[in-house]
Amino acid sequence: MKKLQHISVLVIALILINCKNESDPDFLINNLQVGKLMRTSPVSDLETIYSNDSIVRDTSLPTLVSNANTIKVFEKGGQHLLTLTPNGDSIPKIGIIRVLDPRFKTEKGIGLQSTFKEIKDKCVIKKIVTSLNNVIIFIENSDVYFTIDKEELPASLRYDTSINIEEVQIPDDAKIKYLMISWD
Repeated sequence: MKKLQHISVLVIALILINCKNESDPDFLINNLQVGKLMRTSPVSDLETIYSNDSIVRDTSLPTLVSNANTIKVFEKGGQHLLTLTPNGDSIPKIGIIRVLDPRFKTEKGIGLQSTFKEIKDKCVIKKIVTSLNNVIIFIENSDVYFTIDKEELPASLRYDTSINIEEVQIPDDAKIKYLMISWD
């Protein structure tokens, strides 16, 4: 009987080990898609793509610049998933995507709850750009980029706007402030 229990535990352990932690395709980020949204999807298809979710368009700007309006995507339960900014093409597609839901992750498993250490361990950093309040990290061969608040940096680096922050100066435990995708 004891032998049977050991075999059962072993079989269950093997099943769990062999089950890959596949990410939900509705929350996968790669160069061709962000969840249900494909790179080639026109803005006019958003209502169809997110038929089970809610779309909120920014109508505060005049219609002359309607292509610049942001579009917010919410789950039916109210969770803000994405903020989309269309490009200015004659048939508008999505140009910029801001990810707001931590369930979205890149193919390498990086999401809003990741740290700078995870970024540098799993990705090749192409460039780091220092702005007034943030550090923007661009990834090699990817449309994804990450923003880290300067408040995550040592105090000596936070207030000098002329300094170029380098990879070694960013603490491993620095949290991601924004996860963005640029399809422009």
